[in-house]
Amino acid sequence: MNLPNKITVSRILLIPIFVIVMMYDFNWGTMELFGAEMPVHHFVGALIFIVASCTDWIDGYFARKYNLVTNLGKFLDPLADKLLVTSAFLLLVELGLAPAWVIIIILSREFAVTGLRSILAGEGKIVAASNLGKIKTWTQIVAITALLLHNTIFIMFGIPFDKLMLYVALFFTIWSGWDYFYLNRQVFVNSK
Repeated sequence: MNLPNKITVSRILLIPIFVIVMMYDFNWGTMELFGAEMPVHHFVGALIFIVASCTDWIDGYFARKYNLVTNLGKFLDPLADKLLVTSAFLLLVELGLAPAWVIIIILSREFAVTGLRSILAGEGKIVAASNLGKIKTWTQIVAITALLLHNTIFIMFGIPFDKLMLYVALFFTIWSGWDYFYLNRQVFVNSK
């Protein structure tokens, strides 16, 4: 396994640590950040999430720089992203920090695109993430980070920043999902 794929696997291995830190109250007390009070373990969980999210950029950087792009990496990288983001979104619903209906739409898109990727893989086609898909991923990461940090202090257009970013992520999630299915519509046209 090459270095970029090892970095991707490390992202997957950070997920259970992130979940445990977020869900278990370690009695570390509370803290204030940007005027918002939050449990310290939420702050630590947010830091773990940020580190895990940054590995997405790092593995991609090494894969491109050293020409280490592999089919395994094309499969593992979006899978690791989906596992991390899905875990975070479910935690946010559980903690009452994100509305379930938004998360249901986001996760439905993720499962649908994963299913389409599986169909394409069955036809021997491995499709790397598009630029729109990467924007979707990064808007989701910013939204999750702001929500984990209880970042309601910055108000834009009358909406707290964390909620605003969640709706921006929802927009890009829907748009990139539509784009992915549109670009691969031949799967449905040619099916029997």
